[in-house]
Amino acid sequence: MSTLTIALVQARSHGADPEVASREGERWCREAAAQGADIVLFPELWQLGYAGCPEEPAARAAWQARATRADRPFVSHFRALARELGVAVCITYLEEWPGAPRNAATLIDRHGSDVLTYAKVHTCDYGMEAALTPGDRFDVAQLDTAAGPVEVGLMICYDREFPESARVLMLGGAELILTPNSCGLDEDRLAQFRARAYENMVGMATANYASPDPVPTDDPGHCNGHSIAFSGIHCDRDGNPLDQKLVEAGEDEELVIATFDLDALRAYREYETWGDAYRKPHTYAALTADAPRPVFQRPDSRRTG
Repeated sequence: MSTLTIALVQARSHGADPEVASREGERWCREAAAQGADIVLFPELWQLGYAGCPEEPAARAAWQARATRADRPFVSHFRALARELGVAVCITYLEEWPGAPRNAATLIDRHGSDVLTYAKVHTCDYGMEAALTPGDRFDVAQLDTAAGPVEVGLMICYDREFPESARVLMLGGAELILTPNSCGLDEDRLAQFRARAYENMVGMATANYASPDPVPTDDPGHCNGHSIAFSGIHCDRDGNPLDQKLVEAGEDEELVIATFDLDALRAYREYETWGDAYRKPHTYAALTADAPRPVFQRPDSRRTG
């Protein structure tokens, strides 16, 4: 059996301190390696602990100035760790970019080489992410692992709420979708991850921040853990239902281990009916039309980037 183990880092936000993020991130990576992980997945914007972007212009500019690049020390530190430990690392950070920074994730292979950098396409433009540059594509890359090559795609948090995100990644060849996250995960949002796995026959793995301590009373949307993974396998060859959920964390800090059976997933994708087997793309023109109905029109929506 060819298995792939992913360690989901469910830690509390450390605030906007890259040095703490680097130090704590190393600790989690070393623990993941000791537990036999093939991939370590961090929550969204780990470099800054998803610290809020102020609305006041000077403070906002200072927040944006915290952006970094993949060739600078923060990401390079995790590149060296991946090489030393022999594990892939998906690290998240505020990426320097012309005009305004991006909410980015870089997937580093076990040899310390970057294989994919993704910028969040569906930025939360109704809030602080209006200060970011949205990404403009969903790419898939082949990741070398001890279990052999795996086709991996990335999406980030709010991308989850648009079925097109995972769909495009599946169409691009993704077998596994990694999702750094930073928000409260309630029953409906957790169900979105299950649905993305089910309808695309892909493995889904999500790392979210742990619940703060103490729990805030004035922020009902605070992060609450529940990092989760789904196998992408809904049933066996005889149609008997299987539980797709591999693991779901509680709300406290922990390293969550999810193990995927790649052989079973690949066999399932060859004979089952979901994914791209029976789609009818010629009927989907409305999906790419830029003509929202009045009820969905928002003045701050950046539909074209």
